[in-house]
Amino acid sequence: MIVDLVDGTYELFRHFYGLRRFTKGKDRPYGAVVGVLNGVLQLLENRATHVGVATDHVIESFRNQLWPGYKTGEGIEPALRAQFHPLEEGLAAMGVVVWPMVELEADDALASAAALADADARVQKVLVWTPDKDLAQCVRGDRVLQVDRRGPQIRTAADIRDKFGVEPALIPDFLALVGDAADGYPGITGIGAVGAARLLNRYGPIEAFPADVLGAQAEAAQLFKRLATLRSDARLFEDVEALRWSGPTPAFAAWTERMGEPKLLQRAREVQRKVAARG
Repeated sequence: MIVDLVDGTYELFRHFYGLRRFTKGKDRPYGAVVGVLNGVLQLLENRATHVGVATDHVIESFRNQLWPGYKTGEGIEPALRAQFHPLEEGLAAMGVVVWPMVELEADDALASAAALADADARVQKVLVWTPDKDLAQCVRGDRVLQVDRRGPQIRTAADIRDKFGVEPALIPDFLALVGDAADGYPGITGIGAVGAARLLNRYGPIEAFPADVLGAQAEAAQLFKRLATLRSDARLFEDVEALRWSGPTPAFAAWTERMGEPKLLQRAREVQRKVAARG
């Protein structure tokens, strides 16, 4: 089986701002939610059988306690924020496994789900649907892959090395050195992407660096690595079969009616028939 893991928060942002090109600033109240659900149905219609979606129920996580500049929900447009929880409700009603994260982030859920699926001998491949560079650390050979649908690109471990100059396991170290503006930490002064890759390939993880390489910035580098390292120990499911999609729940009809999207219910039922026919 192939397991598909979707970054629901990223997809919500992508659809929200994608719709802006056509709505001329008049946001449909749940337009982005419907876009994400249609995207998941497209996955299921084309091939997928086992799907999990991770969301940020709140933007803040334990990392905000480690670094005061870490990303928060400040600045998120109200029209977008108002669609966070309806997305989770819609996915669940559609029968899709969803992980709304509070103490951890959606990225941690994806990392945890990928590790659980990777450990299951029945799983042939794990696809993590997100362009987020943090998730590059989860890639394993040609078995756990990162899918960036903007390309679209499917990245193996070799592709990660080509892109960043280091193996997937060293991505947290790489980000600790170069920083991550999206997540709100600056990295180490004077070290860019090329220099970071060179140091990591020479010495290994930053804990193995000679003392004079980072000097007074060594403690900051360790902290930034903690921020960049995804948690992969969340017990999101006991059996990968829990991710198998078998169709919308009875609650989905009422949910689509409330959203004013009857076509979504019709499409979900059509996809259900196609998935059943595939066996």
